[in-house]
Amino acid sequence: MPNLLTMNNLENDKIMNLLKRAEQFEKGEKASLDGAVVNLFFEPSTRTKMSFEMAEHRLGLSVLPFETAFSSILKGETLYDTVKTMEAIGVKAVIIRHEEEEYYQQLAGCKVAVINGGDGSGQHPTQSLLDLYTIHQEFGRIDGIHVTIVGDIAHSRVAKSNAAALKQLGAKVSFVCPEEWSGDYDTTDDLDALIGETDVVMMLRVQHERHAVSALFSKERYHIEFGLTEARERKMKKDAIIMHPAPINRGVEIADSLVECQRSRIFKQMENGVFVRMAVLEYAMKGRE
Repeated sequence: MPNLLTMNNLENDKIMNLLKRAEQFEKGEKASLDGAVVNLFFEPSTRTKMSFEMAEHRLGLSVLPFETAFSSILKGETLYDTVKTMEAIGVKAVIIRHEEEEYYQQLAGCKVAVINGGDGSGQHPTQSLLDLYTIHQEFGRIDGIHVTIVGDIAHSRVAKSNAAALKQLGAKVSFVCPEEWSGDYDTTDDLDALIGETDVVMMLRVQHERHAVSALFSKERYHIEFGLTEARERKMKKDAIIMHPAPINRGVEIADSLVECQRSRIFKQMENGVFVRMAVLEYAMKGRE
């Protein structure tokens, strides 16, 4: 059964097929899958975990409960042995979120399908797919669309996943952040220079758990210098949209009043996540092309 570990090894036709299948699910097409899945989340999650659970429910899958606080992980069991245990009892797919980047490298000997729900500061492929689906849904294409990603680029698995996929599909991608958060990307710290020419403004969450924003900025200063303020929103192109992977630090990366404004697709992204994850689960468990 196919794995989905990173956007870096997904070809364009595979991406577009998954988006097309997500669209079919959104339009009401039904599908039924046999088997059991387990969501192994070693980091906190609301949207990704619940979205997968809803997708699994709609596909008729059996979802086995798993709580790290009550598992043998606390006794020193390795991730490999945990996944091999799931495989041994008949589980067909595991969805894993883990703080270790590329944790999936240690699972090469597992036959169960592995779907990456986020690995440290590495990749978040299903978030990228739902973002691509949202952009394609809005503009009817991805090629030629200008996407500006703003925030903690170096630590963001969302930025890394989207950067690879968007460029591969022909989009123009710009990055805005403080110099300290550039990582390996070519970035600018001048959001105002780009705000009027971009089609999609994708704000990223300031990741307080990975570093302290106060070490560089107060929340107020960050909002003024790098946040999507009401003044910046007024300078956006007429048909430009706002995106954010959430959770949202309101008043930090985005003004509270803009979270549900007419331009915002933030909650639409969450809705789209269910359809995209249905498509991914079907692909992983049936190898659907």
